[in-house]
Amino acid sequence: MKKLLLPVAALALVSLAACDNKPTVVSTTAPDPNAAELAKRGPVELPPMMTKEVTFRCKDQSVHIVDFFQGDKQVLIKPAKEGSVTTLTADKAGDPYKGSGYEMTGGPDGITLTEPNKPAQACKA
Repeated sequence: MKKLLLPVAALALVSLAACDNKPTVVSTTAPDPNAAELAKRGPVELPPMMTKEVTFRCKDQSVHIVDFFQGDKQVLIKPAKEGSVTTLTADKAGDPYKGSGYEMTGGPDGITLTEPNKPAQACKA
């Protein structure tokens, strides 16, 4: 029995000595298949942050709520009672906001609003 045990033990030691004892690194991070395409793109511009919401009463007694956004290039205008929200944009800060037949100039203190098929009118906060 001792004669059989010695060769089996030697064989086990030789097989263990042949093992690679380096630790295996396991990572859940796989390489991004779109990394090259994403690297070619330019920086992304985030949507502007809303700075102020103002309710305006116009000369014809209509009421409009206007949301002003950072950068002074976009506003949202919504009628107080019913109707849909309209986005108005300007090419650069200080230009009139335009969109969907609307045109608006001014700021949070007072605006001049031109609605589709209506003349321009002054509106106060």
